[in-house]
Amino acid sequence: MTQKIRWGILATGGIAADFTQDLQLLPDAEVVAVGSRSQESAQAFADRFGIARAHGSWAELAADDGVDIIYVATPHHAHYEATALCLEAGRAVLCEKPFTLDAASSRALTELARKNGAFLMEGMWMRCNPAIRKLLDLVAEGAIGEVGTVHADFAFPGDFAPTHRLRDPALGGGALLDLGVYPVSFAHLLLGSPSTVSAWASLTPEGVDANTALLLGYDSGALATLSCGITSATPGRAFVGGSAGRIEVPPLFLRPDSFSLYRGTGDDVEPEVFRIPYTGIGFVHEAEEAMRCLREGLVESPLMRWQDTVEVMEILDTARAQIGVVYPGE
Repeated sequence: MTQKIRWGILATGGIAADFTQDLQLLPDAEVVAVGSRSQESAQAFADRFGIARAHGSWAELAADDGVDIIYVATPHHAHYEATALCLEAGRAVLCEKPFTLDAASSRALTELARKNGAFLMEGMWMRCNPAIRKLLDLVAEGAIGEVGTVHADFAFPGDFAPTHRLRDPALGGGALLDLGVYPVSFAHLLLGSPSTVSAWASLTPEGVDANTALLLGYDSGALATLSCGITSATPGRAFVGGSAGRIEVPPLFLRPDSFSLYRGTGDDVEPEVFRIPYTGIGFVHEAEEAMRCLREGLVESPLMRWQDTVEVMEILDTARAQIGVVYPGE
């Protein structure tokens, strides 16, 4: 492994630009190549960020031996194809969330990574966020007792055209996979896999979910109430209730820089406010974790295990089956 970790960026959209911008804040990271389905798009991105090599296909980027790890930044309907291509070439991959469209394809990618001995990680920045990691430490230490309730919401309205990625079934559209993955992942961080999943949604004319609610039940008696949508605004807050206190996470809970801990259950309990800023836009921390794992020779991150990715996708699969969202080819 070279002193600097050499990154390749697969795709050239907005999230690819944001991630590349954050990588430039890390002295031990270097973006050396970008790949797109067109040479023009790759070259324009390379020119914008001062990247040495622009590849006009994903395969060319995957074959670039000067790249240590590739960040897959395509829309999520293409995550499987792009990630599999990179893993087959022996490249390490950080793949943007949601990992794939379903749990079966997520499992297939982890098996491919295992077979090729290649590092693979879902780019769920929330799980690497410093404030979220501190929150989890406090819960593990018993700061609020036994967790019994988790709530999280993430929704925003928009005049999205039927061909927009949030509405097009061919692009894995709907609120659940794009936005709902955050509340579900937050609940999974605190409570793990549920014993029951109940979901309800209103659907768009195209057949994807526009406004969705989930209730997760656990054998411990704990529950999680979660929502996501593209028809109305919600605060974007999260809440963790325990037998001895609670934690409140302000908007946006998926990228917080603070939270409030209430030790006790009375009305007069004063909160401890933890202020833990993130770096850059917030992608820095998942990039740092991926690079740490590469240097230590790990194939998966303990912060974002393959099992965690698959279990979250299983919850989303169950919810999607209940609300009747079916993607082409299923």
